[in-house]
Amino acid sequence: MRRFACASLFALSLSTSALAADQALIDAARKEGEVNWYTSQIVNQFVIPAKDAFEKKYGLKVNYIRGDASDLVLRITNEARAGKVQADAYDGTATSAGLKKEGLALKWTPAEAARLGKDYNDPDGFWVGTNLYVLTPGFNTQLVKKGTEPRTLQDLLDPKWKGKMAWATTPNSSAAAGFIGLVLAEMGEEKGTAYLRDLAKQNIASMSVAARQVLDQVIAGEYSIALQIFNHHTIISAQQGAPSDWIPMNPAMGVLSVAGVTKDAPHPNAAKLLVDFLISPEGQQVYGKAGYIPVDPNVPAIDDKLRPDGKNFRAIFFTPEAIDAAMPKWTKIYNDIFR
Repeated sequence: MRRFACASLFALSLSTSALAADQALIDAARKEGEVNWYTSQIVNQFVIPAKDAFEKKYGLKVNYIRGDASDLVLRITNEARAGKVQADAYDGTATSAGLKKEGLALKWTPAEAARLGKDYNDPDGFWVGTNLYVLTPGFNTQLVKKGTEPRTLQDLLDPKWKGKMAWATTPNSSAAAGFIGLVLAEMGEEKGTAYLRDLAKQNIASMSVAARQVLDQVIAGEYSIALQIFNHHTIISAQQGAPSDWIPMNPAMGVLSVAGVTKDAPHPNAAKLLVDFLISPEGQQVYGKAGYIPVDPNVPAIDDKLRPDGKNFRAIFFTPEAIDAAMPKWTKIYNDIFR
């Protein structure tokens, strides 16, 4: 009993210290008054709901800049080189890796990160996962009758899909380069390259747009199948009445969207508070309600089938650093085989 009482007092002390630290961060953030958030998330779908929830909870103003991960890295880098760092917090699938290489990411781990587990935390301490992206094919249910869609990588080689598939060509995971990386990871270099050469004969339409826009073209009937799109986007569109669905093709590519704080941020405490909020149970609920797949396993997605279970639906997961390191190779293979 005595040991239990001592342990309880020790736990209470830790809890009180944690609460004090949290309040200290809140107070410091409120003195700064605002936070500049550079985000790759869709504005109406997630950024505005998250902004509203954060502002209501803490009374800080959130200013946001939206762009693709590569654009955000370029913007933050250029601002830093000009001696005018503007970004406080950032997110994206590849943003952190680029900023780490430029020395513009702050090494800091939010208090909420520990409960998520090591798989969602940067071992170097620069980022924490906020939501999971699962990249699969999607299709137009009016053009492809359910039950006839391709279910395997080999099925994509069927001549009946020739000229009916599309993908993005931007240098990121949700595009042709990411699909190439997935194939190589699953099949190995020799077999994977041979498969890709066969796939090139299918005349896949290449679009220099985001994956979401590729899916939109498929929904509009321009193509039957979109490769390497976010599976949750098809559910969101289907709920709005679009002829949209996704294929649990094995394997899918699993990618983390992560968040972090910019080094020399003008509002560092507000930035830390925002990142901590994004991975808190309350923040994760915002992701779930917006249609994203939260990293918190206790917060449901709009459809539990979106999450790979490792059995019926399998994924190969890539860290931001792994994608960043391999992207030049994947892009070269795309240029060599598909252009």
